[in-house]
Amino acid sequence: MNQQLNAFILIFCSLLSINSLAQTPPQAAIATAHPLATQAGQKIILQGGNAFDAAVAITAALAVVEPYSSGLGGGGFWLLRDAQHNKILMLDGRETAPARAHRDMYLDKDGHYIAGSSVDGALAAGIPGTVAAMVHLSAQYGVLPLKQVLQPAIQYAEQGFPVTEHYQKMAAFRLSLLQSQPESAHIFLHNNQVPEIGSLIIQKNLANTLKRIAEQGRAGFYQGPIADRLVNSVKAAGGIWQLDDLKNYQIKLRQPIVFKYQNMKISSVAPPSSGGIALATILQILQNYKLNTLDEVSRTHLIVEAMRRAYRDRAEYLGDSDFTGVPVQRLTSPRYAQELAKSIQMNKATPSTDLPAITHRSEGQDTTHFSVLDTQGNMVSATMSINYPFGSGVTAKGTGILLNDEMDDFSALPGTPNVYGLVGAQANAIAAGKRPLSSMSPTIIETGQGFALLGTPGGSRIITMVLLGILTMEQTPETEQWVSRPRFHHQYLPDKIFYEPEALSSDVIRKLEQMGHHTKQLDGTYGNMQAVSWNYKNGVQAASDPRVEGEAIVFKVPKKPH
Repeated sequence: MNQQLNAFILIFCSLLSINSLAQTPPQAAIATAHPLATQAGQKIILQGGNAFDAAVAITAALAVVEPYSSGLGGGGFWLLRDAQHNKILMLDGRETAPARAHRDMYLDKDGHYIAGSSVDGALAAGIPGTVAAMVHLSAQYGVLPLKQVLQPAIQYAEQGFPVTEHYQKMAAFRLSLLQSQPESAHIFLHNNQVPEIGSLIIQKNLANTLKRIAEQGRAGFYQGPIADRLVNSVKAAGGIWQLDDLKNYQIKLRQPIVFKYQNMKISSVAPPSSGGIALATILQILQNYKLNTLDEVSRTHLIVEAMRRAYRDRAEYLGDSDFTGVPVQRLTSPRYAQELAKSIQMNKATPSTDLPAITHRSEGQDTTHFSVLDTQGNMVSATMSINYPFGSGVTAKGTGILLNDEMDDFSALPGTPNVYGLVGAQANAIAAGKRPLSSMSPTIIETGQGFALLGTPGGSRIITMVLLGILTMEQTPETEQWVSRPRFHHQYLPDKIFYEPEALSSDVIRKLEQMGHHTKQLDGTYGNMQAVSWNYKNGVQAASDPRVEGEAIVFKVPKKPH
């Protein structure tokens, strides 16, 4: 039976590949979390760049205009489709723990977690990977010089970008932290307060750092004057970075997690992200049911129970696969999902405490995502982060680089939730050079009709947002509906269904609670999904989540004269 199934999947995927190779998109498309980043990517494609050049331009632009979400002092994952070779690749630019990091670095002498120590300040910062990823992406896959590709971001940093309502909201959320850091306050606040709407955030030092990277590539950041300033600033602020931490940083090329759901071939990211494995678990559990024939209560119940089991496994097994044995094959197999499905009762919630116990710990809420498609069929779905809004709050003096607080994504102490309430085990314990577990889930989906790219920020809720986007894609080809769908979420612990105000009716909530579910309506909305689709018959679409301030565009690209 398994051999027949494997043969079917192989034939199915081969047919998809042949179909996709025979065509190229009639237009290019970009969806990002900020209009200026979208414009930067479009400008580079219209200058003759490909999707990979655009991805570098967008990554750099977001580092300038979304300092609360991503930056040169952070990291991320870039999922690429190389159209020429019809391959999907994963570029891991996740941060690493410094060489002097150790398992108990955030504990006091009695073994208790020191509140805030892994979130605020220089000790919370991992070694950044974004710049190494940008340089690799440009050198290996781009067609334009790095200097040209970084120009839009340099311009935004030099000339400034206007403060928006979203910027104000993020700055207000972390105001006391920014006020406690003079270098950050000088750049991101005005007169030590949240800037007025329309006022400019000018970052001359960051522009100079980008120029150095444009001229020298990787060495312009990980060695020389910038590296010296980074390390000196971190040490002065109580951190433990050394020059060798930067010099030794390496991006990783990894095999994506690839699995089948209905008529979709889904590619998502592998550890140290939990996204691909969790999506595979959830969707392959749901494949055991005729989801679309069920009423809303039964359907929601099943989706929540699948989420619960995937997040339980995330807490127990997942971490950096270079350091810990992650049972990828077992966790992504249809047979394993089938076994998990057997434990679901159709008329009753499974209390999380009834699932196998784990050794108990969370993660990066204000992250960013973009999706890009060029007219050759190259694609990039990328999610980047500095973790909590404005990261650690520390800006390295003279560089404009705001440092991440991704060390909080490790399990600092079993049983102690991080800022997002996730739990974790020994697989995600701190170790020198290790990459913290992430929920970032940039995803590429291929069907017989075409491709889709999607992803979102949102900390522990990223996986379930991408899941709901995929389930909505089953119902409609309209990308606008994928990104705007009302959302709900369950992450094993706390044992609650969290939901947006419009996601579940009072009748559905009442019936779910009768089944034993605990529910909690959130005060507002969450997420910022960016999606692009290319349908062979109906063309190209792009959509940006209406909850925030992004921009999605579809545009023609003039053909080059031969």
